[in-house]
Amino acid sequence: MSDKARKLFDALDLDRNGILTRDEVIIALRTKGPSLAASGDLPYWGVEDVDASSALFDAADQNGDSALTLEEFAAVVDRRFGWH
Repeated sequence: MSDKARKLFDALDLDRNGILTRDEVIIALRTKGPSLAASGDLPYWGVEDVDASSALFDAADQNGDSALTLEEFAAVVDRRFGWH
């Protein structure tokens, strides 16, 4: 797991409970995405619309429980963003 994936997970975990929900991912990417991209913590093309954010969540939710652990999240974003 890359440091970038961990940092992005922490930025998206709005309630700081160690789990990401679909709503958290969508809201956080819409509100924090541009600043995360500007700081290099997210590729600019990673800041997309609600459908793309939802698709990212679905790809990462490997066990289908509608919640992402750091491990599930990192496995997808590291591969998708070329971080690992």
